[in-house]
Amino acid sequence: MQYLDFEKSIAELESKVNELRQIAPSDDGISIDDNIKQLEVKANKALEKLYSSLSPWQKTKVARHPERPHFRDYLYELFDDFIELSGDRKYSNDHAIIGGLAKFGETSVMVIGNEKGSNTEERIKHNFGMAGPEGYRKAERLMQLADRFDIPIITFVDTAGAYPGIGAEERGQSEAIARSTQTCLKVGVPLISIIIGEGGSGGAVAIATANKVIMLEHSIYTVASPEASASILWRDSSKASDAANSMRITAQDLINMKVIDEIVAEPLGGAHRNHQRAIRDVEIVIAKHLEELKKLDRQILIQDRRNKFLSISRDF
Repeated sequence: MQYLDFEKSIAELESKVNELRQIAPSDDGISIDDNIKQLEVKANKALEKLYSSLSPWQKTKVARHPERPHFRDYLYELFDDFIELSGDRKYSNDHAIIGGLAKFGETSVMVIGNEKGSNTEERIKHNFGMAGPEGYRKAERLMQLADRFDIPIITFVDTAGAYPGIGAEERGQSEAIARSTQTCLKVGVPLISIIIGEGGSGGAVAIATANKVIMLEHSIYTVASPEASASILWRDSSKASDAANSMRITAQDLINMKVIDEIVAEPLGGAHRNHQRAIRDVEIVIAKHLEELKKLDRQILIQDRRNKFLSISRDF
């Protein structure tokens, strides 16, 4: 497993545990099981203490961990009969956003999400989860399709932001993001969004303007990445940690500001340490909110969603 820079003490303890496990039992019958158990307890306590007091910048690093479960992990574990729907019908198919029809339990849903990729080849293919205008026009098309057939929408957000390249701007990046956000506000079906890693800028808002916005415990949601914010404020991207610590980008800050609706606790040490548990905990939360929202009629869903976003930060 890849350790983050602030996990040095944990890495040393778990390395010792692994070394002891490789040692064959001695001829005199002396067992090292007790030593292993003691070190495991010590490592778990150190991990619990560390992760109970992470700074926003440390949480940013956890949210970006390359071994964290990505959208496709959730897609394959939580949904059945997935049929991918590709293309924006105008230019091309953007691989940074994947979407299509699927079954969540017994309910037909439209599932849409950012995919970063798990290795170098995949990351290049999916552009590190940073979509161009084609991705947001695809998301808009799929949400409109779901609305037409009264199908709930579930989105998974994991992007540093929309792709900022010249070509994307020439093809109408800002307009595509705005229209996708507008579509989120207009659809008359339940819309649930889960921020599983990074929720960066308008690239996240474009598919996360939902009835229920849920964040994993160590994910982040921000108007701009800490590096971009540091470049804007201090003209020095190396001050990203200062920006992260000032911007209130963590799930704990955002639920207090009523920007999000619920936090899903992660396994000890982050979702990257236990994919199965993290994914199952997300499944429970989705199922709960989906059942609640399915009971509401179209106009109530639309009005509640609009009121939710209009009221953000009015008390701050």
